[in-house]
Amino acid sequence: MDLFDDLPEPTQTAGGCMEKTSQPSAVDRGEKRKCQVTEEQEEKKVCKGLARLKGYVSARRGEREEMQDAHVLLPDLSSCLPSLPPQVCRLAYFAVFDGHGGSRASRFAAEHLHHTLALKFPKGEVENLDKLVKKCLLDTFKQTDEDFLKQASSQKPAWKDGTTATCMLVVDDLMYVANLGDSRALLCRVEQEGEDECKKCVTLSLSKEHNPTCYEERMRIQKAGGTVREGRVLGVLEVSRSLGDGQYKRCGVISTPDLRRCQLTHNDKFVILACDGLFKVFTAEEAVRFVHSVLQDVTVEAREGQTAEEGRFEAACQRLANEAVQRGCADNVTVILVSIQF
Repeated sequence: MDLFDDLPEPTQTAGGCMEKTSQPSAVDRGEKRKCQVTEEQEEKKVCKGLARLKGYVSARRGEREEMQDAHVLLPDLSSCLPSLPPQVCRLAYFAVFDGHGGSRASRFAAEHLHHTLALKFPKGEVENLDKLVKKCLLDTFKQTDEDFLKQASSQKPAWKDGTTATCMLVVDDLMYVANLGDSRALLCRVEQEGEDECKKCVTLSLSKEHNPTCYEERMRIQKAGGTVREGRVLGVLEVSRSLGDGQYKRCGVISTPDLRRCQLTHNDKFVILACDGLFKVFTAEEAVRFVHSVLQDVTVEAREGQTAEEGRFEAACQRLANEAVQRGCADNVTVILVSIQF
């Protein structure tokens, strides 16, 4: 199975303008380069046109005694890096973690995963950046899992927490989604139908659910000596991949994420990252249509300091989480809504 599934290629190139991020210092004069990039050229490169990303979050504890979800919104991850490769202008990072067995694994992932990612991100002049970013994501998940398990095993009694992870890393306008477990990522892309210019909202899945009932997942678990009973690993764990869950690692539960890659286009409107609490009462298409309908509601009032569009995005995020609770979801519900504007 190829972990590096690409979503449909864009039909047009990106446009617009993005605020300049920090750039690495100029190379030494003695270094041979075909082209010396001046500050003016660098500025033009940065402002050539990146999608503007803004994240909104809504979290509900539901009927659970504890909030075990965690989330991260970092529209400028470059602030965590000393420098970026010369060909990269912007890094953004958004993530949702759905803990089980406690909240320690999800909190640990929210606090540490992006820092590990920043340390492992390619530096300096590099070739085949795409391949290196994918390796960086895989290594980051592995390292985060190992670091948490080391801390968990040192406790008395040992922590038995685990967490799903759905992380969205945007390198300029190329989006990578790495996920473990059953939290999900969805992209809303508006496409034109026919010559009458009628537009429809298309839902693209950016993640893959890791359920022990899936054939490939079940086979791996059984080969490792584990069993799947009533749709759960050893009759207990609902997911077949996770961070943490040290007691299930010997049973075939792994921390290797699936990776998806997608070029952002002018037709892309927003991304939803959410834990499974949302999808217990919403299908993917229903969730996207719900958000899209709120964004079309011109009666939504923005808070002071917000634009009308920002007010609608925030309202859509809050209303989606509220609707999940009203539909009877008793689980924790966390929704991240990322707006995409060119």
